[in-house]
Amino acid sequence: MRLFRTGARGNVLLLLCLMYFITYIDRVNVSSAAAAFKSELGLSNTQLGLVFSAFAYPYLVFQIIGGWFGDKFGARWTLTICGIVWAAATVFTGLAGGLTSLIAARVMLGFGEGATFPVATRAMSAWIPETKLGFAQGITHACARIGNALTPPLVVALMVLVTWRGSFIILGVISFFWALVWGWYFRDNPGSHAGVGPADLAALPAPRPPGARKSVPWGPLLKRMAPVTFVYFCYGWTLWTFLSWVPQFMLHNFNLNLKNSAVFSTLVFFGGVLGDALGGVVSDWLLRRTGSLIRARRDLVVFGMACSLACSLPILFVHDPLVAALSLSGTFFFAELTIGPMWSIPMDIAPGFAGTASGVMNTGSALAAIVSPVVFGVVIDATGNWTLPFIGTMVLMAIGVAAAFLMKPDRAFAD
Repeated sequence: MRLFRTGARGNVLLLLCLMYFITYIDRVNVSSAAAAFKSELGLSNTQLGLVFSAFAYPYLVFQIIGGWFGDKFGARWTLTICGIVWAAATVFTGLAGGLTSLIAARVMLGFGEGATFPVATRAMSAWIPETKLGFAQGITHACARIGNALTPPLVVALMVLVTWRGSFIILGVISFFWALVWGWYFRDNPGSHAGVGPADLAALPAPRPPGARKSVPWGPLLKRMAPVTFVYFCYGWTLWTFLSWVPQFMLHNFNLNLKNSAVFSTLVFFGGVLGDALGGVVSDWLLRRTGSLIRARRDLVVFGMACSLACSLPILFVHDPLVAALSLSGTFFFAELTIGPMWSIPMDIAPGFAGTASGVMNTGSALAAIVSPVVFGVVIDATGNWTLPFIGTMVLMAIGVAAAFLMKPDRAFAD
């Protein structure tokens, strides 16, 4: 936590934490508001799945493109523009009049948020010391999961005050404010920031100004990142199943009211908060203790995914909402334990192309975001069984454990 007390560097990390927090509220608020707009707009579960996944199509495309933009033009203006776009999309979601306009707003949200995490990784690679990268990735993603955890009660409370439409408009205005603050405060080169002194610069990597790398060696880079991307797809299947459907699962599978389902959903998502924060700290500790990126990154990912699989098994057999929530919370905790090491791997492999490499990796999760919410909705409509779709998360986690052994974070990419 000392990183937050290092002046401008701590402020930049705080702004990134706020960005992760806000973006996840804006992308998962539809799952909490779904009970209201589903009935108002007359949507089926399959159509609801399409709404959930519409965000992910441009989100997938803009992972690599956005990462390249961050490497080419810098994180300052790239994230400022992204923030304005996703803020507008959130407002437009509250103004939607039917399925088509709702999907259009979610697509626009995907355009705005698609570049955010790869470009944030680019910013971290310039502003965060190498020995703190796991912590930085873990704490920012923990803030994203805090956004997940607080979204159900927050959106329900806003819906009571200003209806579901008003809740989206308020959240969009908050996003606009973050974008303006980021554009005003951040600098791509820490040395050009008034709050960064010589002692701070000595702890940071050598500056890589935007555009310094003229071309990306796509073939070799894609080959090196392919196993990492596939493992992240396996993780992403669980992530997007949880983000899209856990509130509806708790509501309908156990016949809860909206308030109680929000409470249980929050319990599940807080497991992810702890997993993200702890995973980054443990990864950095293992790296300092062993000096091995294999131990600190790959082995921690294998451990997390294996434990996530084990924790998810009871969901197939339990009929009590508290036990189910605890099982899902454990599943999410161990899945999120992998985030710190996973998001450090692109910087380990290709520090000169951190934005592009992390964008390549995150296409795995983005592809899962397209497929898994729709599959869940189709299975529910076809069978009426709310636990059956979780078998898919278990199978993908098992495959991810095996595929993780193909990742080579200790072999830096020769850029």
